Amino acid sequence: MKLRSLLLPALLVPGLLSAKSAPIPYPQQYAVASAHHLATEAGLDILAKGGNAFDAAVAVSATLSVVEPISSGLGGGGFFLLHEAKNGRDHFIDARETAPASATPEKYLDAAGALNRDRATNGPWSAGIPGLPAGLVHLAKNYGRLPLSVSLAPAIRIAREGFPVYARLANGYSARREVMERYSGTRGVFLADGTPPVEGEMLRQPDLANTLEQLAAKGHDGFYKGEVAAKLVAGVKAEGGEWQAQELSDYRIRERTPIRFEYDGWQVITAPPPSSGGIALAQMLQMLAPWDMKALTQTQRTHLVTEAMRRAFRDRTFYLGDPDFVQVPQRTLASPDYAAGLRASIHPGKATPSDMLSGTQTPLEDEDTTHFSIIDAEGNRVAGTQTVNLLFGSGLIPPGTGVLLNNEMDDFALKSGTPNAFGVMGYEANAPQPGKRMLSSMTPTFMESKDRVAVLGTPGGSRIITMVLLGVLGYADGLDAQSVAALPRYHHQWQPDALSTERNALPADVVSALRAMGHTVNTPEDATDGRRSSDTWGNLQTVTWDKAANRLSTGSDPRNPVGLGKVVDAEKKVKP
Repeated sequence: MKLRSLLLPALLVPGLLSAKSAPIPYPQQYAVASAHHLATEAGLDILAKGGNAFDAAVAVSATLSVVEPISSGLGGGGFFLLHEAKNGRDHFIDARETAPASATPEKYLDAAGALNRDRATNGPWSAGIPGLPAGLVHLAKNYGRLPLSVSLAPAIRIAREGFPVYARLANGYSARREVMERYSGTRGVFLADGTPPVEGEMLRQPDLANTLEQLAAKGHDGFYKGEVAAKLVAGVKAEGGEWQAQELSDYRIRERTPIRFEYDGWQVITAPPPSSGGIALAQMLQMLAPWDMKALTQTQRTHLVTEAMRRAFRDRTFYLGDPDFVQVPQRTLASPDYAAGLRASIHPGKATPSDMLSGTQTPLEDEDTTHFSIIDAEGNRVAGTQTVNLLFGSGLIPPGTGVLLNNEMDDFALKSGTPNAFGVMGYEANAPQPGKRMLSSMTPTFMESKDRVAVLGTPGGSRIITMVLLGVLGYADGLDAQSVAALPRYHHQWQPDALSTERNALPADVVSALRAMGHTVNTPEDATDGRRSSDTWGNLQTVTWDKAANRLSTGSDPRNPVGLGKVVDAEKKVKP
């Protein structure tokens, strides 16, 4: 289809566009990039049916909940960053899980007073009250134009009819098999035919289809009250947990104000607390702002980026938590003046030892998460990141629900100063309290310049933040979407004091030069801290809009063979 540009009055985006700006055309296409092709196709199907980006987000999120139980699901939570083209407004939906009242720190200690690692990461005590279903209902009710029954239909169909098991899912099950097979409800799903899932066989989840149908028919009450809620509570209590029905029925999402700042001609809109990602991203990019990053050698650039990472992650440790429970100095931490102070301590030719930046270790975030990016034909956009925390979350599916519960309680500081599952510390600002949301690294992000828009995000634990940082820097360098998705990745998080990399992310001479500057560099080939750095990280999904050419494009991480980014021409032109 040949596209023509339609012009409309400029959208008033604070700090970027004004009433005198040139009119911006509608894209006249729509695009979805997600970590699984069935989720991408579900989103495209809803857009073809007349839905907008927010309806498509419901479809993509719910379908990922079906086909990626290793990473996310109705039993978990997520963050959704939204842009409404009609008024230029950005919104942030916080559908993060919350702590049950029973989950006091002492409940996670063994007889000797040490942290009970099994209870913190497996089974009913590791699970927070899920937030994702409420997020989907809120998206559809307040921003979508289609009923939930339409937007959830693809996920319901795939759950009932099944989908082919892929390698990552089968391998992840093998890694978590001992925990998964403790629970009768989980065995009923993953051992339905008597054997563990293997690549290529069909995985059907009829109970999950029924739960999705209840959500479609009754909205919030279809999950948080009634039959589904009763089964969730009963399943948790049968395994020794102490969820209460009132805690489910009382769950509500939070709408929060996104973080907004400028970098190199781009306006960046990103996640506020309880995500730690947006503040860290603002700090790192504003520390780097005075340098011409494109003009630096690779060694110089990597050194400066690493030093910015180091300083942002130090602040993450001490200041960040759920803003409904702790006072987060967000305005200070995200300000250019504060970044200038941090920048002043960066030596251009030497690494700063982390122990010179006072404090101890910082908490990590989950490794197994998922992300999707959407732009519709009207210019609405969504960046969605969702998770159940570790591989297959808690491993517990309450019988009759098909809902795999998260193990996000381990993202709290369950015992101050004691390492979590990733061997790092937590602190008082992130200690559990009834109804409190645990700190997260999920960083759904928008970028907008005078001629381009980008939507991006990724899973990857605490590396989420630094992978999004590298993606932003890639777009600022002028890279296209697929090149950004494929960028090599490296990461520093203050403690442990080491720069880790993917395989072949940095040339050998750059690694040698960084070590000569005082950096400890851990590659997959020669990790020096006793932990082998994994070969590949993350699963970045991104969509861009070239406003000058009025074309959309996608980037789907080549590290993930089942992901898909796709652009479709709109059948009907969007008129002013």
